[in-house]
Parts: sequence; structure tokens; C-alpha cells
Amino acid sequence: MPELPDVEGFRRVLDGCGPGRCVRRVDVRDTGVLRGAGVRRLRREVEGRRLGRPWRHGKLLIVPVGDGPALVWHFGMTGEMVCARADDPPAAHDRVVLTLVDDRQVRYRDQRKLQGIRLAPNQRALQRMLERLGPDALDMTRADFLNLLAARRGAVKAVLMDQSLVAGLGNLLSDEILWRARVAPRRPARALDSAEARHVFTAMRGVLATATRAGRVPPRRTWLTGHRDDGEPVCPRCGERLCSHRVAGRRSVWCAHCQH
Repeated sequence: MPELPDVEGFRRVLDGCGPGRCVRRVDVRDTGVLRGAGVRRLRREVEGRRLGRPWRHGKLLIVPVGDGPALVWHFGMTGEMVCARADDPPAAHDRVVLTLVDDRQVRYRDQRKLQGIRLAPNQRALQRMLERLGPDALDMTRADFLNLLAARRGAVKAVLMDQSLVAGLGNLLSDEILWRARVAPRRPARALDSAEARHVFTAMRGVLATATRAGRVPPRRTWLTGHRDDGEPVCPRCGERLCSHRVAGRRSVWCAHCQH
């Protein structure tokens, strides 16, 4: 599932393709990815207007359009952003295509269609969408993060994945962060001592820094994420067999030997 680093990668794709260019045509090839706006409204609000500079909050990509509305992209499990030429063959899962004045195209490609595109007609509507989310994981200060953990009864992994508390982290990154911090995912967040909580914050910043440079969540073999689905998954740090249980409704992988 795309997480913060993946969406940052999509932001860079769009940043190199669309800003300042006028949208000549909007083609909706599958209405199943539209959320809260129909095809006619989307065309009326977007066609003939210039795309602004895209920005990201958590897993959302926000693209200003003209002077008022904004497109808000949520990539779900399989969504991605592609910059193409108009004469490039379409892919089977291209759902919405914005053709720009120079025949560049911004293509929203999504196999499973679990999320999609919303249209915020103005800044007030956009803020209503964003206020449901916590601060972006990259923007949190250490003090705010430690206060958040100290106030939550639930499992620390559940806190990391709760988008209303910390925006941008998903299953793979949360496992990686806690593995690096040597903290078991089922530990109650407020039971962590100050040193453990600081280790989680430091691990979060380090993981995000590495992954955002790559523009995706990398399956590096030195990371836990690179060993999750091996036939006999073992911890890349200590060599012990990895555990797998469900935490916060998601499959979690960790090392019982070196995460406590």
C-alpha cells in the first residue's frame, strides 16, 4: 500500500509534469475512482485551468487547480501517478487522465480502486478534509510525538498507523520503525519509557528520510521489510525467526528476540 514516501514520489512525478500547465481535457475512464464528484463537475472545475504546485499531507496528494478548487488524490493500495505523452499507449488500469496543453498527460492508474480522487471546491472544503488527519509524520516535533505516545492506551503500532494521530505511516513502515527502535508492536504506547519513545521517534525520522529520498518504501534486504515474506523469514539483525500476528487489524512482523 502506498505510504508517505510513495506519495512523495508521486508528488515529484506530478511536480515535473503538471505545474503551470493548463488542463485541456479530462478523461474519466472509470467513475469508480471518483469520490464525491461526478464526471461533469470534475470537467467543469478542472478543464481550462492551470495546475498549481502539488503538495502532500500524509498519504494525500493535493493539487491546486486555478484559483479555487483542488484535486485530492488518495492512492489506496494500488494507486499511482504517471506522467506520459498523449501518444503513449494507455495501460489497462488508467482510470483518470488529464491531458495538458503540450500533450503531456497526468494518469491516475489504480488496479483495485479502493480509494481515488476527491474534488475540494475551495480552501474551506479542503481544510475540512485535512482536519480529520493528524500532523504529517515528517512535520511532527519530538516533543509532540512523545506526548502523543504517552497519552495513548493502545498498541504502539496502532498509534503509528492511526491517520487521525499521525498522517502518513502504514503497515510496512510501522513494522520497520518499531524493528529499528527494538520495540514490539503490541506494547501499549503509554507503557514505553522515555528512552524507548525517543528511539521510536528517531527511527521514524530515519526511516522516512531514507524512504523519501528513494521516493518509495524500499524493500531493502537490510530492512525488516525486505524479509517479511520470505519462506523462512528471519530477523536481519539477530538471525532469529520472525513472528507474525495481527495488530490493529493488519499483519505485523517483528522479532521476539530483539524487540521488547
